[in-house]
Amino acid sequence: MKRIAVFCGSSIGASHTYKEGATQLGKELARRGITLVYGGSSVGIMGTVADAVLEAGGQAIGVIPKMLEEKEIAHPHLTELIVVNSMHERKTKMVELADGFIALPGGPGTLEEFFEVFTWAQLGLHQKPCGILNIHHYYDLLISFFNHMNEQQFLQDKHRSIALVDSNPADLIEKFYIYTPPAVKTYIKENQT
Repeated sequence: MKRIAVFCGSSIGASHTYKEGATQLGKELARRGITLVYGGSSVGIMGTVADAVLEAGGQAIGVIPKMLEEKEIAHPHLTELIVVNSMHERKTKMVELADGFIALPGGPGTLEEFFEVFTWAQLGLHQKPCGILNIHHYYDLLISFFNHMNEQQFLQDKHRSIALVDSNPADLIEKFYIYTPPAVKTYIKENQT
């Protein structure tokens, strides 16, 4: 586990606990020598997790589209900033660089990024762990919905296990180390996504 991509909001959120959780995650990544891969912004939860990694002596790689470089205010002190042409290129590059994925609190963009990598894991396009850091119960309703999809037989048991959930950053990362991807039979190739 050398690099973890973190999907998160460019806003700070309504509770200070979101910022605290992002800071804890950043410190934990740095402590373990895991490089942060994220959206490249200096604002919101995105900036918070990057600042925490860097302040703790860790490495942070940002991937930001040209159209958001100024709007999201690209972080000026990253280990590396990769500027791409589109949102799709951003996600593709982040997936390429990362050994696993964590969703921090965020909005529709965060969920879209997380669900894409979750779906790719479900289809067998990668075998990387996908985690949800459930800070201050932010994702309780989403976790409940995952369970509902499973109960209603739209999400198989083996695929439900792809989404690793914890409220503690260290415990979530530990789950990454012991994660075993489900056996998946698929006829879809990566270039078909």
